[in-house]
Amino acid sequence: MSTPLLQLEAVDNGYGISQVLFGMSLSLQAGQCVSLQGRNGMGKSTTIKSIMGIQSAWRGKIAFKGQCIEKAPSHAIAKLGLGLVPEGRQIFPNLSVRENLIATAILRHGTRKDRSNPWTYERVLTLFPRLGERSKNFGNQLSGGEQQMLAIGRALMTNPELLILDEATEGLSPLVRQEIWQALRTVRSEGMSILVIDKISRRS
Repeated sequence: MSTPLLQLEAVDNGYGISQVLFGMSLSLQAGQCVSLQGRNGMGKSTTIKSIMGIQSAWRGKIAFKGQCIEKAPSHAIAKLGLGLVPEGRQIFPNLSVRENLIATAILRHGTRKDRSNPWTYERVLTLFPRLGERSKNFGNQLSGGEQQMLAIGRALMTNPELLILDEATEGLSPLVRQEIWQALRTVRSEGMSILVIDKISRRS
């Protein structure tokens, strides 16, 4: 079996004296789309923070493309090819849509198998036409759905090996959710590896 693109083995982590992750293990192969689901407080976001180096793991192994990253700083991990769409979007409110997208743009070479069609500003606007209509608007002038589209587009502009989405459609209307999931299906169909973090839906 080939080396996983992302692998967590027996990861423990937490905050202060409070442990949140207990032996967390996860494996994702290149080209896969994996969903990590759970209720609030079960450690989903802590898992993401551990992967991205935002919260260094207490114990265990985290590897990306076979390289151990559990003690690496977050900026170095991002440069390896992990694109994060964070919970709460965290777009730049005082930058325009265009400025938000190009601020973190990276054209990587020699990582993904097919670099003939990289994610560019124009491609992101094709994926999310609403962003083209709002290109001159500031981030704080967008609706919640448009901000989420912008956050996804910004992550794609780094041309990542792995796209991680934390609460991809939380708090959005059904129509906007449908539009975003359709866009992600398009991204997935092109071979992008994706890790989706989401809540378990409550049923009456």
